[in-house]
Formats: sequence, structure tokens, C-alpha cells
Amino acid sequence: MHWNTVRPISAIAGYVALCLAISPGCASAAELLKARLAQNLGPISGLAIVAKSKGMFEKHGLDITVSNFTSGKQCLDTVIGGGADIATTAEAPVTASAMAGQPIAFVAGMEYSDLKTVVAAKAGVKTKADLRGKRIGFTAGTGSEVYTATLLKSAGLAAKDVTLVNLRPQEMLPALAAGSIDAIDTWEPHIANAKKALGEAVAELDTAGTYSETFNIVVMKPYLDANPALVEAFIAALIDAEAWTKAHQEDAITVVADAVGMKRDELAPIWTDYVYHVRLDNRLVEILKTHSAWRLESGNHPPGAVMPDFSKVVVTEPLKTIAPERVTLSWK
Repeated sequence: MHWNTVRPISAIAGYVALCLAISPGCASAAELLKARLAQNLGPISGLAIVAKSKGMFEKHGLDITVSNFTSGKQCLDTVIGGGADIATTAEAPVTASAMAGQPIAFVAGMEYSDLKTVVAAKAGVKTKADLRGKRIGFTAGTGSEVYTATLLKSAGLAAKDVTLVNLRPQEMLPALAAGSIDAIDTWEPHIANAKKALGEAVAELDTAGTYSETFNIVVMKPYLDANPALVEAFIAALIDAEAWTKAHQEDAITVVADAVGMKRDELAPIWTDYVYHVRLDNRLVEILKTHSAWRLESGNHPPGAVMPDFSKVVVTEPLKTIAPERVTLSWK
């Protein structure tokens, strides 16, 4: 693939913008590039949600069809299986796929945020060490699993010291309410939802700084090779969404809350937990390496797996083509 021969995406975007300005019905004549997005329907996908809602994909010459899921793992599995072209996903599915030899291309990070723990008040958990002997809900194959392992290790505990219960994020609140588990390890807005629904029956455990989950854009390498301009346009739309979100925070909260089915006054208090920034940097790669090291240490990997060469998984050309200042990797 000769990236320097690709038509600048600004030309595509400029044509579409001019076309739309001349005639609202001209969009079809512009022959927008079609792609299918598998999206985790949560605030972690905020930039993709804003780009879709505010017409930024169309501005960059794209017609994006969105399918929503409850985890990044489902999104990436769908792309690997051919059911979608682009996935929003965390690092956990990326490392699993890379270790399995899947030809994935990690083309941009777009968000990061801390995972958290909510405990049943009656469980008597005041500190991380108090998790010993408790039943903890987590989601296997996602950042929730690594967060749980990291949290236990930081408390001087091992998996054998607790009962781990594999649940989908949407199953955690009912299980906690029913008393079948004592704690949940997951991402927002599920933490906020549990606290709102159960009130004084639950409490958030102080785990600040334990584990930050990234949320990223991943495609298959053959798809990228065949559609470089489309992938560049998609990332360019996310960059526009980032700028708009920062300039119009109050409106952005409303847009994302409406899209994910949250009340605005529930999302607003946790909005700053989501750090939206389209980039490829050393922090992303270090998180991928740390996550892979955990897989190798814990045995949670395909047979014969080794540490992936992330210089072959992270593909910088699309982002470097449109915004080189956002690529600050220094491979070691």
C-alpha cells in the first residue's frame, strides 16, 4: 500500500461539503463511502456518537451504519466475523485478538477512563482488602477482567481468595440488587446506574488510579488495505467530534446521554471521567503491553501465544496522514 498515492481526504470532504451547500439532495450524488460501525453503546464511544449525530461522518464523505453492543469485545468479534467494518473497543479484546494471530489494525485511540468498583453496603467492604471471600461480578475478555486482577493484586489478594462471577455489564445491577454478588467491577455508566438505582444499599470503593481502560478504533488489515481513504475519513470525523465536544460540552452531554439512553443529569456528574482524545501515543502501547503481560502471566491466552509485536498491530499511517501531530509513538 502506497499511502502517499491516496487522494487527500480533505478533497473528499470538501466536495461533499460543497455539494451539500449547493443542494440538500446532492448527498446521494456525492456517493458517500459506506461502512458499518460496531459500537459499544456507552459514553466511552462518545466521539463516534457525536460524529454520527452531528453529521460529521457525512461531512467527510461517509455513510456510516451503526450497530450497537454492550461491550467492545462484542464489537471486535463482530468485525472479525465480517459483520461490521469498524469497531470501537478496549485494549482487552485487542490483545486477545493479537495473540490469536487475527490480522487486526489498531488505528487510533479515542478515549480513556478509570474502571470502578461498587459494593453492597451489607457486605461490609470498606477497603480493597475487605474483598477477601466476596463474590465479585466482572466481564471476562474485557478491561473489567484485567481491572479485577489488578485490583486484587493491589490488595494482596489472588483470584482464589474471592469468588469471581462472569457477567455482562447489564446483568450486574440485577445481580447486585438480588444479593447474588457482593461487588461489581465495571465501567461507567454502569457504576453510576447502580448507585442511583440502589442508593444507600451500595457504596463505591476507593480504587482511583488502579486501572484506566482505553477505547479505540480497530479494523481488519485487509479492510484497511482496501479502504485507506475511508478509514482516514472516519478518523478525521472523530477529530472533528473531539473539537466540537470540547467547545460545546453542555450540548455534547445532551447528545451522548440521549444516544445511550441515560438521563442528562445522570451523565453530567461523571462526564469528566471520560477523557476524549484521538491519538496514538506511548501510553496506549504501554497499556497494550501491560495487558498482554497479564495474559501471559495468568494463562488467559491462546495456546502458544507470545507477546505481540505491537508495531505490527498499531498502524499509524491513517492518523499520521491527516493529523501527524497526534502520533507521538516512540517504539522501544
